[in-house]
Amino acid sequence: MKASEREPYSRRIWTVPIVDDGVPERRQGQFVAPPTLVDSVVAELLRMMLSGELKPGERLVEERLTEHLGVSRPPLREALRVLQRDRVVNYAPRRGVVVAPLSPRDVREIYSLRWALERLAVDLAVPVENLGQLEPLETEIVQMRSAAEAGDVAAVTAANWRFHLALCGLAGHSRLLSSYQSLTMQLQICMAMNLRFREELLGNALESVGRHEVLLEAIRSGNRRRVYEEIDHHGDISFMDQLDVLLSAP
Repeated sequence: MKASEREPYSRRIWTVPIVDDGVPERRQGQFVAPPTLVDSVVAELLRMMLSGELKPGERLVEERLTEHLGVSRPPLREALRVLQRDRVVNYAPRRGVVVAPLSPRDVREIYSLRWALERLAVDLAVPVENLGQLEPLETEIVQMRSAAEAGDVAAVTAANWRFHLALCGLAGHSRLLSSYQSLTMQLQICMAMNLRFREELLGNALESVGRHEVLLEAIRSGNRRRVYEEIDHHGDISFMDQLDVLLSAP
């Protein structure tokens, strides 16, 4: 890929680990630029948030983070600016940078926009004419299962995100995909919260893998109504019902 054709810095896809976004058109014969130091710092900070090592409202102390990450302050500060732009960290008076707390309203807004975009993608893409386009979704289910078996919440969340991003990519609608990408970090934080909630409720992260297998099978069947139903009941209802309790807990 020519330098002029690469995704601009502000549009990079942040997942853990950083990989391509699962959209088939981006994979074939195209060069993927290696991550920069700032990319790596962003990815590690996001991983720490997804795993629960960094909690909402927690202060991010530069001295501790530079030591933990083995980097100087300039790349750390640039990474924090990226995270602030994507609204997963905030600058708080007299406290400095903190992990952005999420209110129930924040989560509901993020999820409602996600559902609307995914339903539009289904409108445009299902039935899928070339079932080979589903390969990225199949790949992410394999990655999800492996991460779930290893108990790696951050990696399960990342594979979950890439699955849904690849689902949106099936529509071949660049502005839809761009809108979905704009939710990247916030949605991954919400997904990680949901995953931890469901794991506590059901005691098994592999349950998430099964839900995605069912959704993929619905997409493969070409039955649009069935796909809508799976998206509407994709394991989020009980989480959304408990938001006020979950987010008020200390």
